[in-house]
Amino acid sequence: MGDSVLRSEKDTLGVVEIPDDVYYGPQTARALANFKVSGERLPAEFIRAQAAVKMASAKTNMELGKLDPLIGSSIVKAASEVRTGDLVEHFVVDVFQSGAGTSQNMNANEVIANRALEIMGHERGRYDIIHPNDHVNMSQSSNDTIHTAMHIAAVESLKGDLLPVIGELLGLLNARSSEFMQVVKAGRTHLQDAVPLTLGQEFSAYARMVELDRERIVASMDGLLELNMGGTAVGTGLNAPAGFPAIAIREMRSITGTEFRLAENAFEATQGAGAILACSSALRGLAVSLTKIANDIRLLSSGPRAGLGEVKLKAVQPGSSIMPGKVNPVMAEMLNMACFQVIGNDAAIMMAAQAGQLDLNVFTPLMAHNLLRSVRILTGAIASFNSRCLDHLSADTKRCEELAASSLALVTSLAPVIGYEEAAQIAYRAHRENRSIREIVVQMGILPDEMIWELLDPIKLTGVENDRDNVR
Repeated sequence: MGDSVLRSEKDTLGVVEIPDDVYYGPQTARALANFKVSGERLPAEFIRAQAAVKMASAKTNMELGKLDPLIGSSIVKAASEVRTGDLVEHFVVDVFQSGAGTSQNMNANEVIANRALEIMGHERGRYDIIHPNDHVNMSQSSNDTIHTAMHIAAVESLKGDLLPVIGELLGLLNARSSEFMQVVKAGRTHLQDAVPLTLGQEFSAYARMVELDRERIVASMDGLLELNMGGTAVGTGLNAPAGFPAIAIREMRSITGTEFRLAENAFEATQGAGAILACSSALRGLAVSLTKIANDIRLLSSGPRAGLGEVKLKAVQPGSSIMPGKVNPVMAEMLNMACFQVIGNDAAIMMAAQAGQLDLNVFTPLMAHNLLRSVRILTGAIASFNSRCLDHLSADTKRCEELAASSLALVTSLAPVIGYEEAAQIAYRAHRENRSIREIVVQMGILPDEMIWELLDPIKLTGVENDRDNVR
């Protein structure tokens, strides 16, 4: 988009000079001048959702006899082009913009109006023929369309992007759990030696965490299926014809293939942001679980000589600019950072959700940006972690077994037989003399050898039977 040739367009504040090769109009140009903040724009997923709102609204207005069929069909065609990804470069308003996304809504109205004018054979800017407000925005307000687009974009991004990679993550965690179910290792609580478990049991916890987080995300999507179509400025539906909401939601289902439904209370849908907040909270929950998993993998793979070294990671890049041969757990570190950002995004959404006063929440652009950014970050981070870390992760079985056999916590199994106090003294002595629990008990001769073997066999203490998938 160059700026050598200009065209003059007019809005209610006066004349604005606009580059002739852009599809946006005067209100967007004013927003560009007003909001030189971050250089970040609302993502393509949101713009696609805006296009769906304009398509459904134009079809509804035509069906109700409010919109000329020739104008309406041109608007639908222009909006459908936007929905398929065309013209996205003409959506230029900064994320940090006018409250309620008025500038974002007008950006869409102007782009679609000017493209519709072209489709009808007219020059851009002929708003006497197709007007951004009168025609493209007919029966709508920024206050309902931005809320609606935010919900649509969230649902489509979750379904199309994030949930599939979570499914892949869950599959890999379950596969590692099954593969490692017989690999006995030292347990650790408070970062101190604890009774043994298997590496597979450890990974089964990770899998269940992710499974539960996925369920919470899916549950949160139900609230996002409510759309505020036809609520207009404050929820009363002023300037929307009778029957508009029901027909518009029907058209939206047809356009998106998703069973959206009308908001039960248009006033709540205009003022509140509970569905967005619930979804963001569910994403934060996933980020917290993933942070724990990434932290554990960093600990379990620490070494290779001076750390735990119980799992082995594929070397994907050199780890140091100064220490030759060093390899770092970079994929787990990446996942940590992505999750930290998602948690921060949720904090901003929480602040925005509670800050709307009276009859409108005006902070929807920030909420839309942060929620969709969280989905995008999690999608990319999990996909990379899956393919570059989990898919190649292996167990150092020998190392796991050595540490399990040396754990002082093995003495726990003796306590029911010899008592807690005597078992504790054995643990203290083993630690002082740098010997194993088994060595001390054999030397003391307080139990038959067969019983010692039975009580101190680490794999028996884990509860894992011979069947690899049978965990007590």
